Amino acid sequence: MTDTPVIGVLALQGDVREHLIALASADAVARPVRRPEELAEVDGLVIPGGESTTMSKLAVLFGMLEPLRERVAAGMPVYGTCAGMILLADKILDPRSGQETVGGIDMIVRRNAFGRQNESFEAAVEFAGVPGGPVDGVFIRAPWVESVGARAEVVAVHGGHIVAVRQGNALATSFHPELTGDHRVHALFTEMVRSVG
Repeated sequence: MTDTPVIGVLALQGDVREHLIALASADAVARPVRRPEELAEVDGLVIPGGESTTMSKLAVLFGMLEPLRERVAAGMPVYGTCAGMILLADKILDPRSGQETVGGIDMIVRRNAFGRQNESFEAAVEFAGVPGGPVDGVFIRAPWVESVGARAEVVAVHGGHIVAVRQGNALATSFHPELTGDHRVHALFTEMVRSVG
């Protein structure tokens, strides 16, 4: 891999464009990924926010769920925001009927834990491993992490709840840093991808 990794954004549903912009600002080549052959061509992947149940059903429909599970299990760097965090959880506390996850992080996640759409908010979040002070986080129907296993590391807490977790090459946040002008979390993830290459 060169110093400019190719990072995909799962483009089945959700805020794909914002992640593509944030990754490009972190000196990655960013491209949308919808099919298994596109997944095979990237060095790392972002799973964006959106609606986690819809996203998991579309992943099955597009033949993406098993290839995603295989690449994540094999160590491909992956970063999930909001719904993406839910998809990276090994367990969902309150899954919708038929909802599946990709897995990869030893954590239990509660969907919509911070409340409904009209209870969305923005907050400064202290984030271990990100220099320069707190990051800006946008919380929209955001999940939180109820608990983590021994392999997962808590990297951010807000209001007493776990809102960011890292496990090896996998990173997940409850919030949306891509909706702010602060792209330091994407820079951290880009460095994670580089370090694997």
